[in-house]
Amino acid sequence: MEKQIHFIGGGQMAEAIIRAVVTNQTISADRISVMDINEARLQFLSQTYGVNTDSSQEKFLAEADLIVIAVRPQDNLAALGQAVQQFAAPTAAIVSIVAGVTMDKLAGFFGEERPIIRVIPNTLTDTGYGYSGVALNAYATQDQVDGFLHGFGKVQYLDESLIDIFTGYGVAGPNYIYYFIESLADAGVLAGLPREQAWNVALENVTGAVVMLKQTGLHPRQLLDINNSPGGVGIHGLYELNNSDFAAGLQRSVLAAVKRTTELGAK
Repeated sequence: MEKQIHFIGGGQMAEAIIRAVVTNQTISADRISVMDINEARLQFLSQTYGVNTDSSQEKFLAEADLIVIAVRPQDNLAALGQAVQQFAAPTAAIVSIVAGVTMDKLAGFFGEERPIIRVIPNTLTDTGYGYSGVALNAYATQDQVDGFLHGFGKVQYLDESLIDIFTGYGVAGPNYIYYFIESLADAGVLAGLPREQAWNVALENVTGAVVMLKQTGLHPRQLLDINNSPGGVGIHGLYELNNSDFAAGLQRSVLAAVKRTTELGAK
């Protein structure tokens, strides 16, 4: 990919994206620049990944095709917008990973007719799995950003009205899986298996179950029917799990995460 990418902000999410795209050779490190108020952070990113940090913001903005806004919502976006409008090319696209800041607000800061892409990055960047949620304004196209985004996972293009739902469900999704795996391994230990055995069985079962769903194309309920004989071990376990309100509890968790995302965006 031949685009110049400039990151404003070098925090953990920016680093995760940089690490993935450099490791996957989607973008060479010499085409990535970063500016951050923390000089030690810039030194770390430069030494670790080989990205450019030793020039001025003005120069980096003038050369950039994509400008990744990776700061906090409470940071001075108005000042960043002034710098972008002064020094960046009109065709340079804004890629915002700032939580809760809408495209209307971003357009007010960075230019009403500038291409703006709002991205909710996935948290599985190092694996190549996980979906990032992406919304485009009227001046942006998939071609401008698709190669970059696929460098750190998969992509789902959404209407912006679905971004909060995607955040609470899709991006927070690994949290639910981690918690389930931890609980499943603990259940194995509770039943009497050594911790390492229980852990390995939990990981293998989760991985294998996902592969089985993808390979067969069957609905989970169909596989449950296949796996559980009348009066058998599995159906007794499922009966007790149903009594625990597991499904409704998980669904309430997703709704709570979506609600909190909406609250943060309103601040």
